[in-house]
Amino acid sequence: MNSYSLHTTDILAQIIGTKRQELAARRRQVPDAPGAPGGRSLKQVLLSSPTGIIAEFKRKSPSKGWIHPDAVPEEVVPAYAAAGAAALSILTDETYFGGSLDFIRRVRPLVDIPILRKDFIIDPVQLVEASQAGADAVLLIAACLSRSDCAALTAEAHRLGLEVLLEIHDRTELDYITPEIDVVGVNNRHLGSFVTDVQTSFDLAPELHGLFISESGISDPATVRALRAEGFRGFLMGENFMKQPDPGAALATFLQAL
Repeated sequence: MNSYSLHTTDILAQIIGTKRQELAARRRQVPDAPGAPGGRSLKQVLLSSPTGIIAEFKRKSPSKGWIHPDAVPEEVVPAYAAAGAAALSILTDETYFGGSLDFIRRVRPLVDIPILRKDFIIDPVQLVEASQAGADAVLLIAACLSRSDCAALTAEAHRLGLEVLLEIHDRTELDYITPEIDVVGVNNRHLGSFVTDVQTSFDLAPELHGLFISESGISDPATVRALRAEGFRGFLMGENFMKQPDPGAALATFLQAL
């Protein structure tokens, strides 16, 4: 077992503690200037896409360990785009997910569909980093933030030209959803225990409005069809593809079965 993994059931608390330590050093290193907006809208892509698949580049997770340790972003990400992904999600947390902000910088010139920076964002400096790297959207996780901090980070993201995917997990977080949020995501994985249950999305669907997507634990085209019937317009999938030798080919096969 990795030294950071599962010493308690609250994995999220461990991740946020590590993130605060990392940010203490990075705040002094990141210049304030944002990157140039790319004009790619995650929201608009999901509204128009017939599949809504957001394909994720993820090398490892705290619960599963290494999934695809030698995966190369410059190979996997363009293959996702060529296979028909509506958008891309790139894990940038290094300690727990084997990610890097540099992955976005490296693949941005290679694809022209929206890129989501997926990380545990708790500080405005991470939004500046995302903008500078070439991301089009950022993930904000309700479980990591107070409502006021979520609102402030949303406003700052928009100032930088970034859209916001707000992630919730249960009914107690529904009031994080405001008109300013671009996309709402239901995470089927509990971030404290990392237990996954797609039923979470089905249970919350009647409470949702606007544009909403389902995240994590999706591996069957039939599940995507059932979720779409409940109003979901996007489906964030990573592990199902990344555990295969050729993630792009796995996505292509999945899309053919939809």
